[in-house]
Amino acid sequence: MSAHDNALAGAGDAHGHEHHGHDDHAPSTFRGYMTGFVLAVILTAIPFWLVMAKVFDKSSTTALLVLACASVQIVVHMIYFLHMNARSEGGWTMLALIFTIVLVVIALTGSLWVMFHLDQNMMPMHDMKNLP
Repeated sequence: MSAHDNALAGAGDAHGHEHHGHDDHAPSTFRGYMTGFVLAVILTAIPFWLVMAKVFDKSSTTALLVLACASVQIVVHMIYFLHMNARSEGGWTMLALIFTIVLVVIALTGSLWVMFHLDQNMMPMHDMKNLP
């Protein structure tokens, strides 16, 4: 076996032990995938029920709970399906995650800001009837 083959074998062993622990709840096991799937279904069903059953009188309360469930579901997908953690690939996946979160927050905040100001500055429909 050459030195290059030994290096590849060593890297493969270290990489394999990182993802395939002896924990029954590890995300890369069948049980881990099923746990992630069940959590994803629950985190989808709760907002659906909140909206369809009109549980809260204020739509802002419903929206905040839907956003909270969506945030938790993002974390569930990252842990159970994308296998992201702070140790994998020397922390580069965590850096990529932080960068992605910053971009998503900027895009969502900007979109909400634009939509709010469009709503506030649009001419009401009842004023349209009085135009020549």
